[in-house]
Amino acid sequence: MTPQQFVAKWSQIQQKETAVSQTHFNDICQLVGHPTPLEYDPSGERFSFETQTAKPDGAKGFADVYFREKFIWEYKGPHKDLDKAYQQLQLYREALENPPLLITSDIRTIVIHTNFNNYPIQQHSLTLDDILSGDGVQKLTWAFFEPERFKPARTRQNITKATADSLLNVANEMKKHRDLLGDGRFSNEQLAHFLVRLLFALFAEDMGLLPDNLFTQIVKARGGNYGELRPVLQELFDKMRSGGIFGMWPIRHFNGTLFDDNFVPDIPHDLGRLLMQAAEQDWAQVDPSIFGTLFERVIDEDKRAQLGAHYTSEEDIMLIVEPVLMAPLRQKWDQVRREAAQSQTLRFYDQTSPEAADQTLRVLSDFANELATIRVLDPACGSGNFLYVALRQLLSLQKEVIAFAARKGLPDIPLTVSPEQLYGIEINPYAHELAQITVWIGYLQWRSENGFGDITDPILRPLHNIQRMDAILAYDENGRPSEPTWPAADVIIGNPPFLGGKKLLGEFEHAYVNDIRKVYEGRLANFSDLVTYWFEKARDAVEKDKAKRVGLIATNSISMGTNLPVLERIKNTGSIFQAWSDRAWILDGAAVRVAIVCFDKGHESGYILNGKSVSQINADLTSGVDLTQAQTLAENQNICFIGTQKSGPFDIEQSLADKMLNLPNKSGVPNSDVIVPWVNGLDIVRRPRNMYIIDFPADLSEVQAQAYDEPFQYVNKHVKPKRTAKHFDGYPFWVHWNPRPALRQAISDKNRYIASARNAKHRLFIWLESITNSDSQVVVFARDDDYFLGLLHSRIHEVWTLSTCTWLGKGNDPRYTPRATFETFPFPWPPGQEPGEDDPHVAAIAQSARALVQWRDNWLNPPRKGMYAGLGAAYDKLVKNRTLTNLYNGLVYYRETVRAGHVGAGLRPAPTGAPKLFDRAEFDKVTRKSVTPADIQELDDIHAALDTAVLDAYGWPHNLTDEQILERLLALNLERAAAQ
Repeated sequence: MTPQQFVAKWSQIQQKETAVSQTHFNDICQLVGHPTPLEYDPSGERFSFETQTAKPDGAKGFADVYFREKFIWEYKGPHKDLDKAYQQLQLYREALENPPLLITSDIRTIVIHTNFNNYPIQQHSLTLDDILSGDGVQKLTWAFFEPERFKPARTRQNITKATADSLLNVANEMKKHRDLLGDGRFSNEQLAHFLVRLLFALFAEDMGLLPDNLFTQIVKARGGNYGELRPVLQELFDKMRSGGIFGMWPIRHFNGTLFDDNFVPDIPHDLGRLLMQAAEQDWAQVDPSIFGTLFERVIDEDKRAQLGAHYTSEEDIMLIVEPVLMAPLRQKWDQVRREAAQSQTLRFYDQTSPEAADQTLRVLSDFANELATIRVLDPACGSGNFLYVALRQLLSLQKEVIAFAARKGLPDIPLTVSPEQLYGIEINPYAHELAQITVWIGYLQWRSENGFGDITDPILRPLHNIQRMDAILAYDENGRPSEPTWPAADVIIGNPPFLGGKKLLGEFEHAYVNDIRKVYEGRLANFSDLVTYWFEKARDAVEKDKAKRVGLIATNSISMGTNLPVLERIKNTGSIFQAWSDRAWILDGAAVRVAIVCFDKGHESGYILNGKSVSQINADLTSGVDLTQAQTLAENQNICFIGTQKSGPFDIEQSLADKMLNLPNKSGVPNSDVIVPWVNGLDIVRRPRNMYIIDFPADLSEVQAQAYDEPFQYVNKHVKPKRTAKHFDGYPFWVHWNPRPALRQAISDKNRYIASARNAKHRLFIWLESITNSDSQVVVFARDDDYFLGLLHSRIHEVWTLSTCTWLGKGNDPRYTPRATFETFPFPWPPGQEPGEDDPHVAAIAQSARALVQWRDNWLNPPRKGMYAGLGAAYDKLVKNRTLTNLYNGLVYYRETVRAGHVGAGLRPAPTGAPKLFDRAEFDKVTRKSVTPADIQELDDIHAALDTAVLDAYGWPHNLTDEQILERLLALNLERAAAQ
């Protein structure tokens, strides 16, 4: 059929759509050269007329045309409302696999609506004229053969970024104009409040809640004279508050406290231009989850550059919302659906016995009503992202119930899930307001996108359940601190603030911090991270049956150190049923590592850790041996210490140290008393920098310190100002902040001691001369025997450390802690009670340790003889990349490939189908070409001999897995602890 024949035939048709729709569609098939449904698919499974749908209004049980993975097509009679037809398609699209196009037609007009996930909705309206002379035939052809052609060029995220940028430009211009006038006529908070109203007005316009693109018309009508905009916008906001007539347009009643005032700042010319640009954006498609980020940047100058770059995505939020809120509801929905299916054997209401239909309707209605009573609390709701996502999920599940009832031909079940089910706590006044708008915009968007677009007035209602208050501290009428009361809820979800316990005093007033610690005394340690207070209150709510399930985010340190007790309390009164122990996250535009913890009162029977099913989840967010049971061993005390905390630039380069060491003092005392070698963690994991430090004894008075002329003058000039600026009142500026007297005493009778970088990718141990001052980023072991270094450098100790340490830094490296890691580790013999080297086990360990140290020293700094003789400057270049980090990068890679049975470089044969082969290029990359595979094989053999010697000392088999090693070590720890 030609376009001319098609238009000639259908331009005069006046019959009802039921009489002509299939004929019309078959003609379209001929027009685009595609078989009709009957020709293409006689079975009707992929392409058919009158396909049964899930439309919930009960008026019709079939879609007019369904073409799987292409489109659903709904017909209406001539001049009927195609918007209503589109709403019907939105209602049952999920039941028909959510095809990419939703198409409506009244014979003379065809409207193609795009329906691609995470893309904005676009409409393509085709008239008979478009089919005759425009691109109508081409677009219809795409619908049948290439629906992907309709996919919008921009994703919803792209649109959100563009809308956010446009509003930020408006904000910046307003602030620029205000600052130029210099009269401070409005604050950042007032500006932000105006921008929220502006944002909602733009959204309402694009959603059709304001008539005829009203806002855009208002701006355009000024004709560049934007100074008149202010009173016009004030009048519009007044009308949006209560409804009424604005010029010739009726304005609906919005309410919701957003329009309680009509503040509008002066609008200079450039601002009006930017308002026009903002109005041209597609605000109906904006993702509300960016609102918090957007408006935080308006208020906080330092965070402006982060706009749009990072905000918590719905996918991330669902890591909490799904297991905590939705999973049990989906399980119940499966049961309800089965029960409903069993009570009804026929498809339509009039073909089923009234009793069966009534029972089915009752079961479905009860569950739909239950969804509308679920209470969700976010006690640190910020701009409302978690609440917004939870609401959308509840709405979508209730829509499933509604659609299921419609498929059974039952009467309507109304959509009753609403924002009033959401509870929030937020102390920031602006975020508190924004949370309500985020929720309402998300709600209105969902209804529009899912066929429930009819909204009754008032469009916005105040959300009194979102409270402005401090979530963790309250004060009574007499000013006494107390614990605030949280509203009861079915689930508690959220992302409480991340702030380390030691940083609280830098962020809050001392009195506030003291009050918090007093209120939670006995429940949380004083230096617990701030987030633990939310965990404890949520745990308390579950224990007292004021909440059923909880899902909260914290930094990954929640399962470590002083924070661990809060998870232990959760385990004592319930269970952790799902968790991520260490996951990448974005906070204020920066990458951080977080833990996600979901818990209840112990009712959940399944456990999932880091995405995998496990038999249990321990308080430290592990699933194997529960090392939180490990006890501190008295025998291990006074051996392991954190290095000195200088708190000031006491460290100096070798050249300056040499100069000072060679200078005499008038007092006759040598500067070598107070200038000593100094190392920090970098000197261990990289190459030594040969740094020194000025180190006055802690008991030295200022007058005594002045006897060392140059060192004292240096500290007076460089350290004192920084100490003064940081309010180190009353503390001697010439002395290190924490000189660690116990450490100094422990190594005072030794010529050397063992040291390890506190935070490092690989757990490495080296010898340092006892005169060396180790920084606080170094862990010091007050032992000078090879046996002890060998024990520390063994696989047995390393397995323990990786299971008991904390994790820190950009690379999420393990952090060795004296108390949790070292003082709980059971050595073969209690320290100080080992036999001498005449014992074969001690001798074997000591010999392997000496071999390891000698081999590494020779590799790090090969003697300048033989092949290294006469190299001069080339020698320095050669050893530049010879660091312990690069060396052990190579060892780890070797063990993951060669030692795993894979191979290369001619070292060992590779088995068939090895998943990871040794690759020399990759090996050179991780080692920075500092070492050869042959060298690494030697190093691995030395470590293997050391591990064997240590296992023999314990009397354990050589083939133990890491888990078995941990089981044995924990048993030995508990045995030793019981004997203390």
